[in-house]
Amino acid sequence: MATFERHVDVEWKGSVTEGSGEARAGTGAFKLPVSFPARIGDPGGKTSPEELMAAAHAACYAMALNGTLGRKGATADRTVVRATITADKGDAGIKIGSSKLEVTAYGLKGLDAAQFAEVAKEAEGRCPVSNVYRGTMQITVDAKVA
Repeated sequence: MATFERHVDVEWKGSVTEGSGEARAGTGAFKLPVSFPARIGDPGGKTSPEELMAAAHAACYAMALNGTLGRKGATADRTVVRATITADKGDAGIKIGSSKLEVTAYGLKGLDAAQFAEVAKEAEGRCPVSNVYRGTMQITVDAKVA
């Protein structure tokens, strides 16, 4: 098995509520502004840990889904995945509670819509990010064929 690593550096200036930072991918793939007010309020063009979690989940699940389709002898011209992370801010801080995956397959071949929904749920179990999140969050999958 090949072991690999990825990293992101965040440089933060100021207090948590009035400061801000920039998340930079070690690969150079992105530089994203982050701030606490954008995390719990209007994003204003800045990202948050929850949005980055959603990005990781959507990307990982898209790969797992298309791999699972291939193992079933099926293909899709295109799949679109949305991951929505839900969190609550209370007196004890922020609690991340769930990730909802919504996937639509366009130009599906080799499966009907009911079979696709089953494969979509199976793929969620093959997604490494789902497997990490599942221990602490509820994960749902809503699959459709267009």
